[in-house]
Parts: sequence; structure tokens; C-alpha cells
Amino acid sequence: MKVAYLSSAYLAPVQYYTKLNAYDEIFVEQHDHYIKQTYRNRCTIAAPDGELALSIPTVKPDTTKCAMKEIRISDHGNWRRLHWNAIESAYNSTPFFEYYKDDFHPFYEKKYEFLADFNEELCRLICGLIDIAPNVQRTAAYKVDFAPHEHDFREAIHPKKEFWLTDPEFTPRPYYQVFEDRHGFLPNLSIIDLLFNMGPESLLLLL
Repeated sequence: MKVAYLSSAYLAPVQYYTKLNAYDEIFVEQHDHYIKQTYRNRCTIAAPDGELALSIPTVKPDTTKCAMKEIRISDHGNWRRLHWNAIESAYNSTPFFEYYKDDFHPFYEKKYEFLADFNEELCRLICGLIDIAPNVQRTAAYKVDFAPHEHDFREAIHPKKEFWLTDPEFTPRPYYQVFEDRHGFLPNLSIIDLLFNMGPESLLLLL
């Protein structure tokens, strides 16, 4: 049995979903110290002008070290409307945006208190749309030591790290992107880039 450990992630990149598809059991970390500028609260999409990072504002914790499971979402800056407008602008001309948009839009209207809950429900929706059913559970404590069949991707999947250095088993496969003629193929964007461009064929790209 292959087991993977992942961090919580907001509209995680394609690399993250290859793990959800390939591993028998997934543990999503809840007890790591929350760090900004990671996929925990940000994703990267293909906007008309190139890659665009969308970040969810969080409530500043009372202590310098706060567990991910305790991080609350802030209402600052009307981010829900801004994120949805950015997603719509980026993908409204893709083949499958109209087909899936009603599944995603409610996440930008409902207010979630905790970032981990928001990420988890979005991930569950996306898995259903892609037609994968990973065995996912939250961690009960922070794990340091790993058995040979356990693989730690918690910090390997990171927007500031080159995936070909931190995760040699991941090789992105090119697929149609609506702005590819402007920017070339942009690898390892948010899973929604793959989903809105490729629809039901997304699963084939994850294999």
C-alpha cells in the first residue's frame, strides 16, 4: 500500500492531484505550522496576461506558530468576488467552463470559517468531477518519521520550488490551454486549468 502525505491546498496544482489518483491512502496535514505563500491559501491560474496567483486572505493568528487546522479565512478585500471574477475572466472561453461553473460558484458565495474546511470541500468536489475517489483523511498529529511505503509531499509541492527537483516522479503532460498561443504551455497550474480546458479527459492526464 502506497501512502502519501500532503499539505492542505486551495485549488491545488495538477501535481497534487496526480498523488490523489496514484496513492492508495492520502493524509492531509492539519498540524503543520501555517506558512504564507504556499498552496495552502493560493493557487495559480492561466489568465489572459499569463500566470496569475490568487491568494485567500487569512486572519492573523495570535501566536507566531499556528496549526493549519486553526487558520481562519478573512473577509478582507472582497476576495471571493475578486477570485471568481479572475477565474471567470481566465476560463469563460474554455471548452468546459460553462459546464462546471455552477459547481464552483457557490464556494465564492458561502462563507467558510476555516481554510482547511474550504480547501477540503473544494478538493472533494474536484475529485468527483474528475471521477477519482481517493481515500483521504486528515492527520491526527504531525508526522516526522516515515516508513518506506510512506511518501512525504507536504513541502515538495510548493509554488516557490521547482517540481522537477523536489518531485522527480511528476512529469507534466501538455494539454490544450486557451491562451497557449500567447504564452506557450504553462505546466502545473491549478487543477481547474486542466478541468476547464479538458473536461472529462482530465483523468487521462493524471494517469
